[in-house]
Amino acid sequence: MNTKQLIDEAVSLPVEERALVVDSLLRSLNQPESEIDKQWAREAKRRLSELRSGHVQAIPGNEVFSKVWSRFEK
Repeated sequence: MNTKQLIDEAVSLPVEERALVVDSLLRSLNQPESEIDKQWAREAKRRLSELRSGHVQAIPGNEVFSKVWSRFEK
């Protein structure tokens, strides 16, 4: 099977299976670095804990994007 045939076959798959193929291919290009992944997991857990405890308040996404866009419009 050549590359074009492989791509044609992959494109014909249902969307969920195409997503799995894409994810698998991307993972093969970007091998995870376990220490970095562990640090991000710890950071995500810390942030979630802060949100759940009420220590920090979430900001709605539309407010964040409004502030960002207003900085660029000046």
